[in-house]
Amino acid sequence: MKQTILVVEDDEMIRKLISIYLEKAGYEVVEAADGDSAKHLFLTHHPCLIVLDLMLPIISGEDFCKWVREQERNEVSIIMVSAKVRIEDKINGLKIGADGYLTKPFDPDELVAHVEAVLRRTGQFCQKIVYGGLCIKPRKGEVLLYDQVIKLTKHEFLLLYYFMENPNIVITREQLIDQLYPYKDNTVMDRTIDAHIKKIREKIEDQPANPRRICTVRGMGYKFVK
Repeated sequence: MKQTILVVEDDEMIRKLISIYLEKAGYEVVEAADGDSAKHLFLTHHPCLIVLDLMLPIISGEDFCKWVREQERNEVSIIMVSAKVRIEDKINGLKIGADGYLTKPFDPDELVAHVEAVLRRTGQFCQKIVYGGLCIKPRKGEVLLYDQVIKLTKHEFLLLYYFMENPNIVITREQLIDQLYPYKDNTVMDRTIDAHIKKIREKIEDQPANPRRICTVRGMGYKFVK
């Protein structure tokens, strides 16, 4: 599953250039030309990182950053890009919630390097994944079903996250065992995985005996249906 980055930049040429380099680096990119459009894309695409210009029409970059930090998903990473070069401007950007600050003009490869560095620093579990009323927030260790918190054990959480990162793909029991028990011995068996999945189904399925999210693929394994 590709990580999604929201690029908020009113200069179309710069915005397209940033998007091209980020897509070449393997990210999915959504674009906004102003702060108002960026709000909508933030709420609908659940980006793990925002590349944010400060000089924006309608809503300034600073105000948009403050708005993001007031949202439930305030764990998203933000890199500000601006022609403002004073140290005071950089400090202010970091104080209101930025994870990085890059001054214009910049090399697109430098921006990609900043993105990768910020994501490494803030952790790989930055993506909120939502499918059909089921939401997992890996960095917070939370699972919600129709906005109600669902309590999972560590192994149940890791399994569900792995499934939701790989929707509509058949995953074998051996692959699931490798995810949970990388240093397994012969005591870890297929039925261990089956027991975990049975418990997960009891917590997230409307009808655990007839699951529609985590489905069994006979002779192969399991598949998370989004």
